[in-house]
Amino acid sequence: MNDRNGRVAGKRVLVTGAARGMGRSHAVRLAEEGADLILVDICRSLPDIEYPLATAEQLDETARLATRHGARVVTHVVDVRDAAALSAAVDDGVAQLGGLDASVANAGVLTVGTWDTTTSEQWRTVVDVNLIGAWNTCAAAIPHLIDGGGSLINISSAAGIKGTPLHTPYTAAKHGVVGMTRALANELAAQSIRVNTVHPTGVETGMRPESLRTVLESRPDLVPIFLNALPIAMAEPIDISNAVLFLVSDESRYVTGLEFKVDAGVTLR
Repeated sequence: MNDRNGRVAGKRVLVTGAARGMGRSHAVRLAEEGADLILVDICRSLPDIEYPLATAEQLDETARLATRHGARVVTHVVDVRDAAALSAAVDDGVAQLGGLDASVANAGVLTVGTWDTTTSEQWRTVVDVNLIGAWNTCAAAIPHLIDGGGSLINISSAAGIKGTPLHTPYTAAKHGVVGMTRALANELAAQSIRVNTVHPTGVETGMRPESLRTVLESRPDLVPIFLNALPIAMAEPIDISNAVLFLVSDESRYVTGLEFKVDAGVTLR
């Protein structure tokens, strides 16, 4: 909505992993509904991740798409594992936008391998980005929410609910995000800060290691664990962004500690 009305009109929202995929979708959907944005992405690839990560040009494109809807946008190239740099980026964005109302800890990476082929380096990278990075995002946002309340949204996964195999570091980290979120929801409720997780099924975002197909071919018994109950192979980013929009909006003003599944029923299996 380019008249800056909408379900989150006037809210200022931090989104990590914003250069492409779900992060871009969250940013554009929030902009459509009236939000201003602080957009963060690492904008470089990592040696332990087999697929390429986003680029600075893609982050700029996300910002361009959001500004088409009238959003004020601040971008920073930041690694969410770097707590000091992330806090500095958020502080700068808050200074430019005049405050913060919500954050979306969306940045994440995925590796694939059996238990005996997954390296300690892969474990460290995945846990540091997906869990410590989510914590760093919350820690950077919370000081700006203490006085007025707000919403922290941590993107977990269907793998944060069930024991999804063949990417054990990812599954462990996404379970950790749930525990962290529950603890923060209790601790921050007195300050009217709501803290929730979102749990997508597979989404076509580019975060899809090609080796997964090969590994599954060697373990066909595990294939049913990855199948949705609803007759789709993948959800679309907008499906997850609509859940994020609800949790940013005042429509969810009394929703905290929720594990919001947008999983096509994969966790039922």
